[in-house]
This record gives sequence, C-alpha cells and structure tokens, in this order.
Amino acid sequence: MTASPGGSAAGVRGQHWDPNRYVRNAGFVADLGGPALELLAPCAGERILDLGCGDGRLTRRLADLGVEVVGIDSSTEQIAAARATGLDARVADGEALRFSDEFDAVFSNAALHWMRRPAAVIDGVWRALRHGGRFVGEMGGHGNVARITAALVSALDRRGLDGAAAVPWYFPTPEAYGALLRAQGFRVSSIALIPRPTPLPGEIAGWLETFAESFVRRIAPEDRADFIAEVAESLRPILSDGSGNWTADYVRLRFAAWKPAPESGPGRAGLRDA
Repeated sequence: MTASPGGSAAGVRGQHWDPNRYVRNAGFVADLGGPALELLAPCAGERILDLGCGDGRLTRRLADLGVEVVGIDSSTEQIAAARATGLDARVADGEALRFSDEFDAVFSNAALHWMRRPAAVIDGVWRALRHGGRFVGEMGGHGNVARITAALVSALDRRGLDGAAAVPWYFPTPEAYGALLRAQGFRVSSIALIPRPTPLPGEIAGWLETFAESFVRRIAPEDRADFIAEVAESLRPILSDGSGNWTADYVRLRFAAWKPAPESGPGRAGLRDA
C-alpha cells in the first residue's frame, strides 16, 4: 500500500509516489498488513475492492487466495507497478468512488489517512458495497507519527513557514471515525487504536523523503537536503537507539464495519455492532 505507512494518494498536498523509492524505504507497510487481512477474512470467489492499493503487494495476496480483486490508487506510477504483476489495478480517486453495489468487501491498508475528506470516502465505500458487505481497514490513527510530525512542523516554523499547513494526514480517534461510519449507516463490529512502534529499514531520512514531501517541497530545492538532515538530527535522540536503529512512532486505527440490508438484522455472520 502506498501512503503512510502504506496507501497512496498521489498529488495529495504535494505528495508523489515513486514505486522504487517506496519499496526501498517503506516495504514494511505491506509486510505489516497481515492483521488487517486477517480481520477482512477474505473468501475465494468474493469480489473485493482494495482502496489505496499502491504497488499491489497486498492486492496480490488477495488474488492468490482466489478473490476477484480490483485495486485502485490515485498514483499512476504505483498503479503501473501493480498492473505489471497482472492485477486489475486502476487509477481512481478514493474520495470520489464510482462503483455501485459491486463488492462483497472494501479493504484498505495504510491509505485512508491520506484522504482528507473521510465522509466522502465512506459514502463511496457504502455505494460500492452490496448489502451485507463489509468495510475493513487499517490507517494511521490519533497520535500516529506525532513526534515526526512535530519535528517537521517545527523545522518549517523556524524558517518562517507555516508548518501546520503542510501536514497532509488525517489521523482520527476511534470515536470520530466510528461516528462517521455510523452516520453513513454502517454497523461497526470493531474499531480500536493500536500503538505499533515500527522499526525502519534504514535512516529516518528515507522515511522523510518518502512520506514527507508536503513539508520538503516548501523548501527551496538547494536547501532540502539540509532540511531533512535537520529534522533527522532533532529526532535522533527520540527515535534512534545507540546502534543507529530507527523506530517510527506509529499508532494504527483498525476497524471492521458492515452494510446492513434495509430493515434487516445482523448481516455477515460473526459481525456485531461494537
């Protein structure tokens, strides 16, 4: 998945997704998507939409289970990478889905926090699902990368720029996101914040280059390397151990909800309103 820490929204507030850079600096995003897939509990023969599929690594896992899966992402580069593996992957805007009563489930990993109009996303998911269909996802939740964000904002503020205006993410509480789901008509079976400190594959500069373009692009090109180095050094005492191993301060929001049939009781077996 593209986007933080996996999902994608190319062009969102200055963010661009390079598939090779993403695999190099953020391959862990798909690797850590297993619990969300387990919550989805996909079955062979189901038709599932992967919302924010990125380069399709988790989409491929669904396809290999016998699922008829469609992956969508707003990054043309990531979609090209997904299509190269033989997947049905399409460029689309997650805030303006055009599907209607088509899917047994909508799944999303590490993408929804790049979509700043969550009510529009949820409305599109609702329309895309058949009655009894489920919406299962994991995204950045309240407190996600809080220390990294504070360092980026402070570094821009010191330069006379509005650091808060550069923040590209939406990290809701379970209460806030659950309320949006219920307002749409979903029944929420589970929703929770999950602190997940995440080891990075290298220096945090790679993470910043991959996910913090909305901050970096506010700096003159010739000064960007110094900006990233400054942010990294401010975070070193907090997120790096004595051996130079970096850990990002991730907090995930994981949820499962379902679309009931009109005037019906519980839908898919095993799902109950939380």
